[in-house]
Amino acid sequence: MSDIPACPVCSMENTYPDGDNYICADCAHEWPMVETTVSDEGGVETVKDANGNVLADGDDVVLIKDLKVRGSSQVIKQGTKVRGIRVVDGDHDVEGKVDGSAMMLKSGFLKKV
Repeated sequence: MSDIPACPVCSMENTYPDGDNYICADCAHEWPMVETTVSDEGGVETVKDANGNVLADGDDVVLIKDLKVRGSSQVIKQGTKVRGIRVVDGDHDVEGKVDGSAMMLKSGFLKKV
């Protein structure tokens, strides 16, 4: 049996990974591989890193992959440490400073230190 989950919309098991998302071949629904869940404590979202560890404001994280900076020729290298992150809402769910510049990052590319 595959470890790829069934589609949450149509419940069919004909799904496959594509980049950072799972895609259902039957209904074309896409959903992220990295889980973000809503907790019972006032509706605050829980954001998890690439290994499934819960991230919180003030945590230190490390990039697990080289990332290109949008609108620039700059590349942030794998292993770069981001100190004192802040968890935010949106597609890029972590905010932090990388080499003195504020960056919005996706939690799927981070590992908690």
